[in-house]
Amino acid sequence: MSIISKVLTGFQELLPADQMMFDQMKHIIQDVYHQYGYVSIETPVIERSDVLLAKGSEEADKQIYFVQNGLTAKEPNALALRFDLTIPFARYVVDHMNDLSFPFKRSQLDRVYRGERPQKGRFREFYQCDVDVIGKGSLSVQYDAEMPCIIYQIFKKLDIGKFTIRINNRKVLNGFFESIGLSAFSAEVLRIIDKAEKISHEKLLEAFAELGVDDAQVASILNFVGIRGTVSDIIGGLYDLNIDNEQFNAGIDELKIVCDLLALSGVDAAYYTIDLAIARGLDYYTGTVYETTLDDYPIGSVCGGGRYENLAENFTKEKLPGVGISIGLSRLFWQLKDQGLLKPMTHNVKSFVILPDKPEHMALSLHAATKIRDAGGVCDVIMEDWNMKKKLQYATRKDAFYTVVVRDDYDTNDVVISLQYKQGDDFVKDIVTMDALINMAHTH
Repeated sequence: MSIISKVLTGFQELLPADQMMFDQMKHIIQDVYHQYGYVSIETPVIERSDVLLAKGSEEADKQIYFVQNGLTAKEPNALALRFDLTIPFARYVVDHMNDLSFPFKRSQLDRVYRGERPQKGRFREFYQCDVDVIGKGSLSVQYDAEMPCIIYQIFKKLDIGKFTIRINNRKVLNGFFESIGLSAFSAEVLRIIDKAEKISHEKLLEAFAELGVDDAQVASILNFVGIRGTVSDIIGGLYDLNIDNEQFNAGIDELKIVCDLLALSGVDAAYYTIDLAIARGLDYYTGTVYETTLDDYPIGSVCGGGRYENLAENFTKEKLPGVGISIGLSRLFWQLKDQGLLKPMTHNVKSFVILPDKPEHMALSLHAATKIRDAGGVCDVIMEDWNMKKKLQYATRKDAFYTVVVRDDYDTNDVVISLQYKQGDDFVKDIVTMDALINMAHTH
């Protein structure tokens, strides 16, 4: 009986052309992370389940994949696939604390796993692209402003249309809930608000009713999170509420610092706003939170994150506050492809396909390929004993910038290089020397 050859539901495989675009997006993200001084690290795909369950949300706990190693989830040595990259990062910092310099700035682009129901644009295995900066004892709120700067640079370079970075602060929300008598239910209210854009108004009211929030409190919450205006208008309006709550006012101060620094950093004000409905679902966020959406396409958040004061508290008595963001690259790629927003990759002007005309030209072809690669070019040599028509068809499918034929010149009886390359909508054909060919790889 033959085995079914099909990728698992909720897992993604890409054809080469799509994989190239995916890799290009990943490289843009990684390059921006590195430009801001974030160093790359890797952590294991499998962690002890007690590490992953140390500080997540109730929803996240239900979606963790446990490894079948004969132990139940509650046993201390049970193993599980990482749900995200942030909690393993906290464990990493604790393990290597004596070898790191603080504030420690880390980037990680890697796969994570969630046992949720696969649906349009949501996967069980997917890439997250994270950056976090973590302090020892304390971390300036000014680092909270660096995250939107990074988001801004990445999405401008991805060139996928107008986007908005939506910024809020959990202290503002929690302080407001305290002021209307909901401090005991603040975590639950935050989770309801976080889902507000994904459910109907009726479902939203039902969720508040089930929690025991009365009509007056619901009206206050909806009016509050619905406040709109410019950044300065919203901050001024929050101060003007004159709410006598220390946490609330500390959150406004932090929002002001973040937005002031964004202006100083050259981030275009048209690309960010304060949105008091942004809460983020994970329980470990304590201050500034972010979500980024594409203005013209209803595909949900394409980047999110926030501030956490002590994510590693279950691993150490040392206080390790941090702030970070995450881009769900697999989901973003799928959504962009589904909306037809992905732009085909332009020709790599240092990509070559070499076609030996005859078997006796293979040695010279390999010599040329080596020189091209040494010069930083990308080069593929056809080694199959095909006729030239089939070789040219292969070169067309490869979509290299230069197609190079090593052949006999019947006038001089010398081996020469026949070259064709794309110029606008046309192919230009030429005959060049070997030295000229190598120089093309050097100069482009």
